[in-house]
Amino acid sequence: MAETVDVLELRIICPPAAGVGLEVRPVIGGRDVFAGSPYRSVGPRHLLGSAGPLRATATPREVRIAGTGCVEECCGAVHVTIRREREHVLWTGWRNPMDEDFGLADCRFSAAQYDAEVARAEADRTWQWPGTVVADLLEARLTGEGSGLAAWDCELEAIWDSWKEPDRIDVVLRHPRGCDERGDHWLQFGIRLPVCADDPAVQAERLEARLTAGDPRAAAQVWGGSQAAAEKLGYPWPPQYPWDS
Repeated sequence: MAETVDVLELRIICPPAAGVGLEVRPVIGGRDVFAGSPYRSVGPRHLLGSAGPLRATATPREVRIAGTGCVEECCGAVHVTIRREREHVLWTGWRNPMDEDFGLADCRFSAAQYDAEVARAEADRTWQWPGTVVADLLEARLTGEGSGLAAWDCELEAIWDSWKEPDRIDVVLRHPRGCDERGDHWLQFGIRLPVCADDPAVQAERLEARLTAGDPRAAAQVWGGSQAAAEKLGYPWPPQYPWDS
């Protein structure tokens, strides 16, 4: 008996239909995997970016494919393992680390159909605006080997780009490096940076220099973490957010 072969569609959902932001919705066999669920698919900047997390190789790769809008350590996220097995691509091992009961059925795709659909989605840049390109390039610089953030015991947590405010990006840092968010000894810092019409690569280089020339925490605000850590390091509490002002 022949094994069932699924068909994958990667549907890029753009505002205003998505309501809150961009998503890459996996539609498998005509069914939107996360429709009606509390999960929101990860956006195209991450799933369809230059790192190619959805590309399948013989080496299994676990990919964070959806979240809840909250940090993973609190409300969890959906991960799936992607691997190539001869003429097929498999999605297996669906898991939410914060929900032991979570699980979805394994999927088996034709490698030819799968590769073509990933390539098509990666080539579609109609959703993109200048801020997404700058964010992508800056993220690569700040997470690369020898990042200047390490000198300040900081690491990059995320870079947020918003279709609602295309002329800025938000850089989110975590201190100290390698901290556990479930502890009471860490802080999250945020800094809002402008994006303009200049060449994105030039902007990314300029913003990296701005962030790492001195202690980036001095120009940032506390956006999260623990009150104990804030008091110990002399930062104000509770967190301050630019969108609340």
